[in-house]
Amino acid sequence: MTGQQLKEIPVVFYRTATGVEPVRGWLRGLPSGDRQTIGIDLATVQVGWPVGMPLCRALGSGLWEVRSSLPSRRIARILFFVHEGRIGVVNGFIKKTVKTPPDEIELARKRMKEMIT
Repeated sequence: MTGQQLKEIPVVFYRTATGVEPVRGWLRGLPSGDRQTIGIDLATVQVGWPVGMPLCRALGSGLWEVRSSLPSRRIARILFFVHEGRIGVVNGFIKKTVKTPPDEIELARKRMKEMIT
């Protein structure tokens, strides 16, 4: 990659009307190794977008998930969208079921709509 520079897409976290960033708060509550793994996976998306499976999967209507296997032997998901040259991170959770829970997707869609409008 001599002479080439990777373009990094800015990441913006969802923020409530009161200034709280729920995904950042969730991340801060995780063990440092888990945070580091999620950070590396998100950075991979940031510099390599578009990224497909196994790291990213489309959830429909512009919503995507970053699929992270954590050192704590758990599975995490970060839900995001890409709009106007930025990545909007709208939800994060530890996965406990085979399918991504519909309520997590619904929350992410609601937050995505707030960030886009």
